Amino acid sequence: MNGGDEWLAAVAQKMCNAQANGLALTPERLTVRELLARYGFMRRTDWINTRIRNKLEELQLLTSPDFASAWFGDTISITLIPEATDTASRYKGPDPTLRIGALDAAHNRPMSVKPDQHLVAATTMMQLHNFSQMPVMTNQRDVKGIISWKSIGARLAMGCDSAFVRDCMEPAHEIDKETPLFDAIGVITKHGYALVRDQQAGNIISGIVTASDLSNQFQSLAGPFLLAGEIEGHLRNLVHGKFTVDQLRAASFNTPDRQIDGAGDLTLGDYCRLLSKPENWELLGLQIDRKEFVAHLDKVRAIRNDIMHFEPEGLEEDEILLLQDLAKFFEELVRMGAM
Repeated sequence: MNGGDEWLAAVAQKMCNAQANGLALTPERLTVRELLARYGFMRRTDWINTRIRNKLEELQLLTSPDFASAWFGDTISITLIPEATDTASRYKGPDPTLRIGALDAAHNRPMSVKPDQHLVAATTMMQLHNFSQMPVMTNQRDVKGIISWKSIGARLAMGCDSAFVRDCMEPAHEIDKETPLFDAIGVITKHGYALVRDQQAGNIISGIVTASDLSNQFQSLAGPFLLAGEIEGHLRNLVHGKFTVDQLRAASFNTPDRQIDGAGDLTLGDYCRLLSKPENWELLGLQIDRKEFVAHLDKVRAIRNDIMHFEPEGLEEDEILLLQDLAKFFEELVRMGAM
């Protein structure tokens, strides 16, 4: 049992003792980041989430909100799963829906201006910080509107008096922190931004998510995804025509619904099994160390599995570098005519 398991077991025991003595349960509160740190992890992956979730269920514990989908800095509560006569109603499982609150930008409280501020002060702030828009607020809850270069330009073009921020305001677009990510994307792409309201934290505006934020977020996820696809394409070319269908099928997991008719039907795991055998490796005719290559490929396989599960934290820098290195390695083989 590692440190994280031991800590969770102690939390469960403390709560069970309190329950047995008829005392009120006091939830254990910590951030998602702190929970992961208990296990020695710095980010979430599908494997890590499953590892922690299995232990929670074993100890009859749950987190609220779910640690796997909450924002990395959110505070979660750990408590016992409520008792009920009907097990199905007692524990419905975590909500798998990814919500806008999982993004960092939804928790970076935006700079704002007040309606009665001089417009030149607001535009100076926008220029200094490279903002396309700024919310107009009297406090962290009260949103009066928003100003943008578009709203300012439209007023000036019409020759309207625009000495104060209130003269160039337009209605602001808000979404709740619990809005599903895919619903929020539509609002943000249409208007270029959305203010995020956190009702659980006192109905405050907790952040502003812009189209640029979405672009950066998906770029960090799409880049590794495209690299993994490029690597798989090179692998298909590498083994194409060098193995029989029976050899390819022997390297794949035997599941009833899989039909292996060529190299394009193999997964990264299949390629690892295929090329780990010395007799198969010799058919490639490469002057490359087999064990080193397969070990590198197996690391890519693990990263590929993480890519398929959206995690706002993204990949570690060394994982992205590993993908880039293998992609460049294949490109070099192609350039030299080795494949």
